[in-house]
Parts: sequence; C-alpha cells; structure tokens
Amino acid sequence: MRSKTNSPTSRWTARLTAFAVVGLLAMGAVSTLHSPTLAAEEAVQIPPPVMDEEPHPGLEKAVFAGGCFWGVQGVFQHVKGVKGAVSGYAGGEAKTAVYQVVGSGSTGHAEAVEVTFDPAEVSYGKLLQVFFSVAHNPTQLNYQGPDHGTQYRSAIFPVSPEQEKVARAYIGQLDGAKLFDGKIVTTLEGAKPFYPAEDYHQDFLTLNPTYPYIVYNDLPKIDNLKALFPDLYREEPVLVMQAKS
Repeated sequence: MRSKTNSPTSRWTARLTAFAVVGLLAMGAVSTLHSPTLAAEEAVQIPPPVMDEEPHPGLEKAVFAGGCFWGVQGVFQHVKGVKGAVSGYAGGEAKTAVYQVVGSGSTGHAEAVEVTFDPAEVSYGKLLQVFFSVAHNPTQLNYQGPDHGTQYRSAIFPVSPEQEKVARAYIGQLDGAKLFDGKIVTTLEGAKPFYPAEDYHQDFLTLNPTYPYIVYNDLPKIDNLKALFPDLYREEPVLVMQAKS
C-alpha cells in the first residue's frame, strides 16, 4: 500500500512514475498494465437529503474527511455559500497535528477540511450531498484512490447534535437507495478539535493546477461539481491565503 510522502516536493517525485503510466495507458501505449489504484474516484449522482437543518442566521462550520485534503478543500472552495475551506487534521491530539506525523497513520487524525458556510445560502445537507457525490468515494475504507491509511478515511466530524442527526439519516438514506457499488463506510466521529494544516497545503489545488496528482485525482472533481451542481458552482474559489492577506 502506498501513502502520500511527507512534502509536496517528495510527493511529486514519488508520483511521477505512476502518472507516466497513466499517460501511457491513456494513449494505449501500455495495453497489458492495469492498476486500479491509479483511477480517480468517480462522481455519483445522488438525491439531496430528506432531512436537513433549518435555515438560521449566522455562519456555521462543518468538518469533512475524504482522502487527501487537497481535493476536498478544492471542491468546497468552489461551492456558493461557502465562506472558507481550510485543510487540516481532525480526530487526534494537538501535539500530533503535524503532516509528517499524521502520515504515519498512527495518530488518530484524518486529513480533513473545515468548511465555514452561510446556511442561508447553502445548507448543511447540501454540503453533505456534495461531499458524498463529488468530493470523494464514501465506500472506500481507509483509502481514497492512490492514498492508503486511516488518515485518508471517510469521516464526518459533526459540530452539533443536529449535524450528526442529519448526517446519520443521510447515510441511511443513501445506503437504502443503493446508488453506490458498496456500503457507505463513512464514520461519524463527533465534534473533535480541528487543527489547520501547514500553509503549503492550503489552496494547493488552485495554486498547482498542473501538478500530476492534482490533474488526475482532483481537477475532475471540480468538473463534476460544475456538471452535477451548476446552481451551486462558483468559478472563483474562496481561498485561505486571500483571507490572510
């Protein structure tokens, strides 16, 4: 099993060979090779949740984990009503919320994204629909695409009892509809602290659109968001670094 290496530079080197194979496969140059771990997660068209939060004034936060936080952050940054999306870690302790340590898979953390949104513009249930449909594959246990380990698990960290109620009901709704190839393995892990990741991880998709990992695994998610949720899609993403400037 492969996991992401400990920095963008080393990850680039580790993935060049895999990306080259993908390119050759696409051109038909290597017809005898097959590596399902190189396939990007496909979007699934799903209905909105039957149960949702009631609209209320003020901003709200939600925390989602669905594999590498680069793609999950990138997706939510393009959703109307989202005021901020920060890559980080959830599920473990503050002292281990460091990328090189989280990468060991032994800290309890998951790579996660904290989304700040306006419920008057986009509901928590609608964010869940995007999360399950576009942002990741919720049937993959402790991995997403080429990334393996508990730090890449599918998880929701509800920040309120109402969020947990809506998320639990939606998982049941989707499992009952049998729209996915397998059972949803997303865990509900309660309101655990969220710790922002290092600056070099923030806005990574937007800042590195030609990075091979982003091109193959994450840019298709943005295209799927635009195709499946045209009323939600915004062309200009809301960026972490803009908020800091």
